[in-house]
Amino acid sequence: MNNNKVRWGVISTANIGRYAVNPAIQASSNGELNAVASRSADKARAFAEEWGIPVAYGSYEELLADADIDAVYIPLPNSLHRKWSIRAMEAGKHVLCEKPLALNKAECLEMQAASEANGVTLMEAFMYRFHPRTDRVLQMIRDGALGKLSMIQSAFTFRLKNRDNIRLDPALGGGALMDVGCYCVNLSRTATGGEPEEVQAIATTSASGVDEMLAGSMRFANDVVASFQCGLNTRRREAYEIGGSDAYLRVEDAFLPGKGDVIIEEYRDDAQPTVHTVDGVDEYQLMVEHFADCVLNGTPPHYTATEAARNMQVIEALYASVRAGGKTIRVADIG
Repeated sequence: MNNNKVRWGVISTANIGRYAVNPAIQASSNGELNAVASRSADKARAFAEEWGIPVAYGSYEELLADADIDAVYIPLPNSLHRKWSIRAMEAGKHVLCEKPLALNKAECLEMQAASEANGVTLMEAFMYRFHPRTDRVLQMIRDGALGKLSMIQSAFTFRLKNRDNIRLDPALGGGALMDVGCYCVNLSRTATGGEPEEVQAIATTSASGVDEMLAGSMRFANDVVASFQCGLNTRRREAYEIGGSDAYLRVEDAFLPGKGDVIIEEYRDDAQPTVHTVDGVDEYQLMVEHFADCVLNGTPPHYTATEAARNMQVIEALYASVRAGGKTIRVADIG
């Protein structure tokens, strides 16, 4: 560590790092972005020069060998998360890895074991969980503002125009559920505070073989039913509603709200909702600062790889339902 700051390196020049996480690290109060690695030295140098990163490496291995790097951020394709997270942790680096953390429950648990064996921090980069609006929604649920919780509806869709995008490559862990549907699954589990017992799903498939549009449902033990839609071929939509016996909440721009002020709409018997305003923040910056705090203080993150494994178990069950023609799948039967 340097002056109580985590020294970061980034493996890959992916856009999520370029436009969101890397600037958040550079703006953070407890971190500094010192290196970037690419499989191309020229690409790494150009990226470093453009974004003011001091060191550029032409291989991931070189960055992991840098003793002046404490933690790495990994925004590689889903199929590479396990491999490079474990390599980084074996090199003594703390790891913030993009969501979904891995391709399945088993990989997540293997990554958690590597974290524990090497005494380093591992966290999945689900940034929406660090926005204070998410905290406010969860607190309203806990406080009983909705009455008895009964339903959750969510959607995350966008239109992918580049048909060569890695999200459409099955070998790289592509698909709508893996890319954006994982948010809906995570939100539903977080809001209920439990795990679904049964799931169902149907999907349409792209020419490459991944799910391009998927609709799923989950039944929780506390009689909450959650449904969601995710897609890579539909106009952008990211929203959720959480309903109970007394009221329901509606949240727009749910996962990527930007840095401006945001709202929660609370509907009761009156026709007009009560609007709760939450001050704008950079949720990515809050995420990387939380991670760095954990590294600096030796405390566990709010969300461990074990939690990520539970999310992936539900996703695996949803895919099993798709393969079974939409039949009900017991989550406990997966993994």
